[in-house]
Amino acid sequence: MSETKKPPTSVTDTPKEQTLTTRQGHPVYDNQNLRTIGSRGPTTLENYHFLEKITHFDRERIPERVVHARGAGAHGYFETYGKVGDENIANYTRAKLFQEAGKRTPVFVRFSSVIHGGHSPETLRDPRGFAVKFYTEDGNWDLVGNNLKVFFIRDAMKFPDMVHAFKPDPVTNVQDMGRFFDFISNTPEALHMVTFLFSPWGIPANYRQMQGSGVNTYKWVNQDGEGVLVKYHWEPRQGIKNLTQEEAEAIQAKDFNHATLDLYKAIERGEFPEWELCVQIMSDGEHPELDFDPLDATKLWPEDRFPFLPVGRMVLDRNVVDYHAEVEQVAFGTGVLVDGLDFSDDKLLQGRTFSYSDTQRYRVGSNYLQLPINAPQKQVATNQRGGQMAYRVDLALGQNPHVNYEPSSLGGLREAKSAGKDHTPTVQGPLVRQKIARQNNFQQAGERYRLFSDFERDELIKNLVGALKDAREDIQERMVFLFSQCDEDYGRRVAEGLSLDVQSVKDKQDQAVSQAEEQGHEAQPY
Repeated sequence: MSETKKPPTSVTDTPKEQTLTTRQGHPVYDNQNLRTIGSRGPTTLENYHFLEKITHFDRERIPERVVHARGAGAHGYFETYGKVGDENIANYTRAKLFQEAGKRTPVFVRFSSVIHGGHSPETLRDPRGFAVKFYTEDGNWDLVGNNLKVFFIRDAMKFPDMVHAFKPDPVTNVQDMGRFFDFISNTPEALHMVTFLFSPWGIPANYRQMQGSGVNTYKWVNQDGEGVLVKYHWEPRQGIKNLTQEEAEAIQAKDFNHATLDLYKAIERGEFPEWELCVQIMSDGEHPELDFDPLDATKLWPEDRFPFLPVGRMVLDRNVVDYHAEVEQVAFGTGVLVDGLDFSDDKLLQGRTFSYSDTQRYRVGSNYLQLPINAPQKQVATNQRGGQMAYRVDLALGQNPHVNYEPSSLGGLREAKSAGKDHTPTVQGPLVRQKIARQNNFQQAGERYRLFSDFERDELIKNLVGALKDAREDIQERMVFLFSQCDEDYGRRVAEGLSLDVQSVKDKQDQAVSQAEEQGHEAQPY
């Protein structure tokens, strides 16, 4: 990455100092944290800096998706077991699609890579998107997740920065691992995800033999309005298969569309891929007995304490008729929930919930929900009118077409009756910009490293060393220091691969801490 400083494109665009501001010119004093009620959330709507940042980010590409551009999809159904594990599922959620054993709900699934463009190879190291649209009797439910169960960041404020660091350099248009690790080395919460990504888990063999996860924490709400925290996991009945870097490169030399072809041909042969949906359930609360915050998207919930409980199975049995009309125009959003499902205070989830649907309105259009692939399979009746590409009016049978507002006594739409008691969690705390208290950035990454097989560890080290070799030495040293916090052997092996002295890296860090204290100048309060 070049260090050469070039002149600005215009004098008016030149900042007088390298201070981050909003587009309004306001200095940004905290670019790390959303403004929330207490450090854990929930998030408040007046986050002007975040809204400006995320809405601009949502509009950065026309018309391809900013992320998840390369995708494949298929139709199928979800069949519920009517239970969660051995318990009556109604104890936890009143969502209708789960209640009756054997009940089938139509679904559409879109698999994707995340960072790379619409025609990029499907063999690249990247998380894979795993998004499911359930066409339920109460309207659509979108379960939007990835193949890996954790994420790089825990606060939505950092999402545009993360994607910018991972995308190609804005000058050269070439992806630069120096930029990638520059961001990661300053974002230690990402180490858990990086440990997965640079192992064989970073290149799934195909979409059929790949896990899925909702990643974020949601809630289930029962008939009495009682809520529990829940995490969703898709487990493939076909087994799980991943690729080494060399294997992926050999496949790419033959065909870079292999995962899309694999899914399409399997369904054409009648070998319908199947996944079991499992959930983890936790009581709603802060859980001080845990060494991490359960709302932190960079963490796994330990299975021995919060077991995977099966709730149903999903089968994909029908290919698309037209790629553009279905796979390209399908639009998902984390805020698309049905009655009995709810949001947690997960700060990443709350930011995604605004961003995803905002992106679809920009990318596909304000009436994107009228497209057949996105439209719910039930009657829609709204007071929304106009907008680009409107091709029908959401009128109910007998509705007065002159009335597009509510309340009305002239034959307009009326509010629905409540399906159960509202879930009304109590929230109290100061309005702050703060990191969560229990970050614990290194423990689970270290545990994952130790849980890997020898083969997976060897691949992880080789891939990290290969990716880090072109980064600046100070970035390499920061990464080695962070890996060493996860596991000493982890850091040592990466250092050796980069020909760095791991003890020297640690000494530099210790010296910096001491030097700051010793050389700091005392000052009197004012």
